[in-house]
Parts: sequence; C-alpha cells; structure tokens
Amino acid sequence: MLTSLSWICWVFPNSVFAQQLGSGLYGLGIGSIGLDWASVSSYLGSPLASPWFATANVAAGFFIIMYVITPIAYWFNFYKARNFPIFSDGLFTESGQKYNITSIVDSQFHFDTKAYEKNGPLYLSTFFAVTYGVGFASLTATIVHVLLFHGSEIWQLSKSAFQEKRVDVHTKLMRRYKQVPEWWFICILIVNIAVTVFACEYYIEQLQLPWWGVLLACAIAFFFTLPIGIITATTNQTPGLNIITEYIMGYLYPGRPVANMCFKVYGYISMSQALTFL
Repeated sequence: MLTSLSWICWVFPNSVFAQQLGSGLYGLGIGSIGLDWASVSSYLGSPLASPWFATANVAAGFFIIMYVITPIAYWFNFYKARNFPIFSDGLFTESGQKYNITSIVDSQFHFDTKAYEKNGPLYLSTFFAVTYGVGFASLTATIVHVLLFHGSEIWQLSKSAFQEKRVDVHTKLMRRYKQVPEWWFICILIVNIAVTVFACEYYIEQLQLPWWGVLLACAIAFFFTLPIGIITATTNQTPGLNIITEYIMGYLYPGRPVANMCFKVYGYISMSQALTFL
C-alpha cells in the first residue's frame, strides 16, 4: 500500500543530497506527501482534535527544528555532524559506522568502561541530538507555563479542595453519581509500589534498580502529572518524561543500563497511565 510520495527522491534517485532533502524516512521530508492518515496522526495525535493555537505552535516548532536548526548544524558540520545521517535514531562511531552497543556491555549487563574507551565515544545524528535538547526544554517550558498561566487557579482549587468547597461545575454535575471510594485507589497504589519495590529488591541482579529508585520514579511521575496534564488537556500534546528519567538515573546510578530502563518505565509510563486514566 502506497502511504507517501517523496517525489524529490524519485526525480534524483542517485543523489545523496536529494535523499537528505526529500526523504521522509531518512531526510528532511521536503515535498514528501503523506497519503495515509495513520502516518499523519500516529506520533502527535489527530490534528483535528487540537486547538488552532496548539497546531500552529507545533507547526512553527517543527519548521524551526527541522528546516532551520538541523540543516544549519548538519551542513556547517557542528560536532562532526556530516559523518552521520542527517535524520536517524541510530548510534554511531566517530567515523559514521553503526555503533556496536553489545560490545560495551558485559555479561552482567553492566557498562564496560574499558570497552567503551577502546571503541570510542558514541555519536548521535544531528536531528536526534536536537530532539534531546528540545525534550529538556519542553519540560522546563511546561513547568514555567503552568506556573505563570495556571498557578493562581491551581492554588485556589487546592484550597477549596481541602475546605471541601465544590466550585467546579463539572464536579457539581458529577455529584449525582456514586463515587468510587478514594481508599480503593490508595490501596491499589500502595500495593503496586510495594510489589514493585519487592520485585526490584528480590531480582536486584537482573533489574539492577534499588528500592530508592522506584520511590524516586514515583515522585517524579507525581510531580509532573499535574503540569503535563494541564498541557495535555489544553493542547492535546503530551511532553514525555523519557529523556529526563534517563538523565537522572544515568547521573545518580551510572553504569547500569537495565536499571536506567526500569527507572524510565516506572517514571514515564506511570505518569502516562495516570493521564490516560484522568
């Protein structure tokens, strides 16, 4: 089934430069036309469900990142960018060859420092590196935006919740339905955290994640659920915690890739499931 047309690549099939410009899979996708709705809505969701200002913001950000910052960084060869594909999520050696990840992990799935020094540093493509930077910036922008534009509202609603004043119209409408007892949710939360801590401690050699890592992941998910939930509700876009959780665990508990992945799952997926439930 034909899902897209990259006509620049068809016109110049043997040109690397044309592939970098026109390919929707390995390049900037200039002139590429999508014919499958799934390819349009699979990553950021349906644009029909987003308000105009959010769609315009995403379009402007995409243009700046994809057609301004990435090409400039690539063709000016920042950090040896031209040794690697302009658009790829792969990992590379300094010469542009595919990085052998298994060679820097020992039999116990720990990071092998000597093997890494032998193989050399790991490199990302220009676009992949830029997306990591944008991932950090988006979380900072989320917190600042929510504090500036919704801080007073959050404070007022928090005070009214403790005083049992129901000022929200949706809450008033829902009062006619019998609520699920809150202690059910609390019990499920406590049991799940306890089971997760037990699993991580019992299988510490396999999972590598200590008990404090589970609690820290839960704390991160708890902290970001409200600000990211507000952004999701108002823009239909959900910033992810996958990058910051990798960074935090890599800094606090280095050399243990399995622990890093488990920490990301408990931090990122917990928040995502909470937002899905809400």
